[in-house]
Amino acid sequence: MENFSNRMELPISDLVIVAISKLIDDAQVESREPTHYDLGVQIGKAGLTSADPKHQGQTVGKAKRLRATLNWAIESNPQAGARLIELVLSHVKAVGGFRTTSPNYVGHEQILNAISAFDSEGFSLSENGDIRPKILDNLKGRHLTEALQAYAQRAKHGSEDAALLSGTGKDLLEATAKHIIHTKFGAHPANANFPTLMGQAYAALQMATPETPKEPNEPAIRDYERAVFSMATAINRVRNKEGTGHGRLCISALSDVEAHGIIESVGVVTEFLLNRLHASS
Repeated sequence: MENFSNRMELPISDLVIVAISKLIDDAQVESREPTHYDLGVQIGKAGLTSADPKHQGQTVGKAKRLRATLNWAIESNPQAGARLIELVLSHVKAVGGFRTTSPNYVGHEQILNAISAFDSEGFSLSENGDIRPKILDNLKGRHLTEALQAYAQRAKHGSEDAALLSGTGKDLLEATAKHIIHTKFGAHPANANFPTLMGQAYAALQMATPETPKEPNEPAIRDYERAVFSMATAINRVRNKEGTGHGRLCISALSDVEAHGIIESVGVVTEFLLNRLHASS
């Protein structure tokens, strides 16, 4: 398994795959960069040569070639697929693909489609090709819920930058708890510790914590609610103990498997809480 790094990992999804493939599709125009050679180089850098249709002897266009490679990656090696998306996006920008005066300009509609695809995954792509995670401090209400849901999905696939919200210094679980409290009560405490925040979020959703007494014949889901609470606080303790600043997991202290599992668990807990918030509204 590839070691986690501090590099931002871009999302890989069906929408993103289609959108990024359209950025290199020159079937309707004269040939433009990136060339097939360029694309092969980027596929090789991402470690996906074996999934490349051209490497398998097929004759395909650039868009179909990239789409087929990424469709294989999304199922078999999403981290390599995310790396390829990053490489292709950077190359398209470098050769002028986002500049209207460039012979390699990809087209306004294609750029808007890519912006929309990345937006649905919690990333902001500008019309000049710059991309960054959404800054959640600027979002409220439904837009914040949608952004947190997008991060939860990425965390469930092991993306470290989804578990730690880049640019905010906030842990995804902390941000979710504060969002729930703010949605239900109109404000959240400024300096409360994580167990207190999670407890208040649970109270807002009327869910059972480990401190909630069991009632006769209570629904079995109540035990799951307690288990999720325990998982969330355990994750927070590990991140505080093994962190390298702002909650980032320390790779030297945890194995790749442990770090990956914790990040996936962050996504599971976040998604569960957001689903309960939606059901309660």
